[in-house]
Amino acid sequence: MGLRSRFAGGIAGLILTLAACAGDPPPGAAVPASGPTLEADRQAFVDALRPTRRKVPVVAVLALNEGTETTDFLVPHAVVRRSGVAVVEAVAPRSGRVTLMPSLAVEVGSDLAGFDRRHPEGADYVIVPALHADDDPAVLGWLRAQAGKGAIIVAVCSGALVAGNAGLLDGRRFTGHWHDRGRLLKRHPTATYVPDRRYVADRGVVTTTGVSASVPVSLALVEAIGGRDRAMAVARTLGAASWGPEHVSAPFALDAAKAWTYLSNTTAFWRREPVGIRVQDGIDDVQLALAADAWSRTHLSPTVAVADKAAAVRLRSGLALIPTARSTM
Repeated sequence: MGLRSRFAGGIAGLILTLAACAGDPPPGAAVPASGPTLEADRQAFVDALRPTRRKVPVVAVLALNEGTETTDFLVPHAVVRRSGVAVVEAVAPRSGRVTLMPSLAVEVGSDLAGFDRRHPEGADYVIVPALHADDDPAVLGWLRAQAGKGAIIVAVCSGALVAGNAGLLDGRRFTGHWHDRGRLLKRHPTATYVPDRRYVADRGVVTTTGVSASVPVSLALVEAIGGRDRAMAVARTLGAASWGPEHVSAPFALDAAKAWTYLSNTTAFWRREPVGIRVQDGIDDVQLALAADAWSRTHLSPTVAVADKAAAVRLRSGLALIPTARSTM
């Protein structure tokens, strides 16, 4: 089949409708919270994320080499780094290639042991994306150690499964990907699920709904560290009007129509056509992540990163993207 080419920025908005990670459908119709209640929740969340140990905090964005969710990883890394309010490092069990899900791949320069040598006192924040395996022993041990040193753990989407396996959800309030709720409650019977909230913080552990929460929780973290004005300035570069905790969960239930669309797209191999996203040095991480995620999650258009060179492409954040294909144009 042919390779269609698209630029990431033109389709970033598709993530709002095509993202597989989202909020959890409540058992019944939820009563919307009032404006004052939501603002109080937002402020309480920001206050819970205030740095307490360093003037310039250290943020570790965790990855698993074998598979890490694209948007959960790239967006927080890019947004917090762009803000300039913290030292931001991407870390993985091994330095080198990290395969992103559902598409793309990057090179991570630091392994967990190297991070520990540079920061023996630990990170101030550890961002945990959805990982291919939520029970990797090296990851869980490192995460427990970071929490023990006082790091705030920010689990994005199914990163809550990783945090839970590290023993960090027991007795806490949480939210998460709708598909994970049953597993999380079964594994952690003392934990309490909170519906209709994009993010929840409880005693040093943050959980979010899905990939659609990656931008809001990142901006809330920027606000906590650098203030409201700084967060607003970064939000304008992203086209984000707000980053509050409100989240209407019910539309994300898996009904028969959505299940049929998923099954039809997954099995219709004869209609599958890759989409090439042209990449070059300086390309925006956030636009790239949202575009690649949105196209790939249609299950009809897997995305590939097409570059004019075989060498790694340097993203705006400084991360090295590994191209999938070489441009013939």
